[in-house]
Amino acid sequence: MATNRIDTLVIGAGQAGLSTAYHLQRRGIDFAVLESHARVGDGWRRRFDALRLYSPAKYDGLPGWGVPGKAWSWPTKDELGDYLEAYVDRFDLPVRTGMAVQRLSRTADGYLVDCGTEQFVCANVVDATGGWQTPHTPDFAPEIDPAVRQLHSHDYRNPTQLQEGPVLVVGLAHSGGDIALDVSATHPTVVAGRVHGELPFDIEGPVARVALPIMWFAANHVLTERTPIGRKVRTHVRAGGGPLLRVKRSHLAAAGVEHIEQRVAGVCDGKPQLDDGRVLDVRNIVWCTGFRKNLSWIDLDVTGEDGWPRQQRGCATEHPGLYFVGLPFQYAFASMLVGGVGRDAAYVAAAIAAQPGGRSAANSSVTRSSVSVKR
Repeated sequence: MATNRIDTLVIGAGQAGLSTAYHLQRRGIDFAVLESHARVGDGWRRRFDALRLYSPAKYDGLPGWGVPGKAWSWPTKDELGDYLEAYVDRFDLPVRTGMAVQRLSRTADGYLVDCGTEQFVCANVVDATGGWQTPHTPDFAPEIDPAVRQLHSHDYRNPTQLQEGPVLVVGLAHSGGDIALDVSATHPTVVAGRVHGELPFDIEGPVARVALPIMWFAANHVLTERTPIGRKVRTHVRAGGGPLLRVKRSHLAAAGVEHIEQRVAGVCDGKPQLDDGRVLDVRNIVWCTGFRKNLSWIDLDVTGEDGWPRQQRGCATEHPGLYFVGLPFQYAFASMLVGGVGRDAAYVAAAIAAQPGGRSAANSSVTRSSVSVKR
């Protein structure tokens, strides 16, 4: 098995990893980025077809280069994936695709990152895999009749994946609302779940041009870990259940979608059952029940009582050389937004640069040519 030595390794080439790479490169740090997908941006391309970002292009750019196009356009998921890939090319970032990290452990002189066919020994590791990776469904989901087609929102692309007949969408945060509206054009649709608020204006309307700049400022400078309201919001954000943004309850009602506030609590005779005892006779279920942070691949004690990494501004508090970028509310509400992660990335890059004994790229066995993007 090949073993490479490098000063810093970034795991994940999404917006968090590429923002970190940009700042590491500007500081002359020897680094590489590992991406599990075959192409940079595939994490976005594989999301449901109707998805468009919930923020305009002017707020979606990474450090050094904004999203091309009109400031008040709303990129599709494919357009953002292509932008991330173009970002790598524009700045000649050393990214290796098709490299899935299996384990991270400590060594006598740093960290060992195991990718199965290759290993990397490094002084610093940046986990830029984001806040939620593992799709979550209720424990009782396998008890539902196999004749009912079940998909998690992670695997849903469009209504052609569904059988004829009624669809139950479980969960009514922004993805649940978007998907319920998407499937309602071709299927009778029921959505079950409590609404956690909704944006009081059209996200693409004229009011948004006044409101969104104010909200963007608050997301970066008011809702932070340094303010009481920021710390309160962070607890709510990490618990999941965001508000409806583009698709509102009125849009769902106009499309004929039935909204049930009761929770899907179990199974009766192979069918989903609500907590009030009602049984739903449906042919399809789309679980919009969120994701969980998965740190099982890190062979270190890194999580606190809340299940999230113990860190300060992205620096692991008990493991020097280990960093995180892209966590939900890592420092501010904007930390988990495409255009807001750059500040945290800059902070982490500065912390890495301040470490003694860093090696230049010229002394690394992982050269720029060996870490070029694989198309």
